[in-house]
Amino acid sequence: MAGPVADRSPRRLVVVRHGKAEAYAADDHGRRLTDRGRAEAAAAGRWLAERGLTPDVALVSTAERTQETWAAARDAAGWAVEPSVDGAVYGGGTDTVLDLVRVLPDDAGVVVVVGHNPTAASLAVLLDDGAGDSGLLVRVSRGFPPGSVAVLEVAGSWQDLDYGAATLADLLTPGQEPG
Repeated sequence: MAGPVADRSPRRLVVVRHGKAEAYAADDHGRRLTDRGRAEAAAAGRWLAERGLTPDVALVSTAERTQETWAAARDAAGWAVEPSVDGAVYGGGTDTVLDLVRVLPDDAGVVVVVGHNPTAASLAVLLDDGAGDSGLLVRVSRGFPPGSVAVLEVAGSWQDLDYGAATLADLLTPGQEPG
C-alpha cells in the first residue's frame, strides 16, 4: 500500500464552457459543435497546456457538445485522461457540480469540468474569494461565452471546496479583450 500522498496545494479547478454549438438538433443533448466550436475547444486545450495544466480528472456533461469539447481540448493539449461523463454535469446546478468535485481524491491536483451555462459561469464567480486579480472577475462577470475557461486555485482539499473558497487565477474568454 502506498504511503500518504504529498499535498499538491493549491489544487486547480478548471471550469470549461463547451464551444459554440449548432442551434438545433433532434434534442438538446444531440447538439454538436460548429467548426468555430471545435476551434475554440482546441484553443482552450492548447491554452491550458501552455500553462502546464494537465488534468488528473475530467468531469464532462453527457451532452454531445461537451464531449466534443473535451475531445478537441484533450487532443490539442496531448492529454491521455479519459473523462467521467456524468448527467449531473448536464442537468445540475452549481451545488450539484460542487458535490461531484467534493468527493474527488485529494491527489487529483487538476480537475476539469466541461459543462454549460449558467452553471459554468456561476461556478467561476461564486467560488472566487476576491483575493486574486479583480480584473478577471470583472471579465467573467461580463460574460462567459462558449469556449470560455476559468482556472481557480483551491488551497484546501476538494472536500472543503465551497463558495468563496477559491481564487480565480486565470481566464480565457474567446472574443473578449483582456481588462
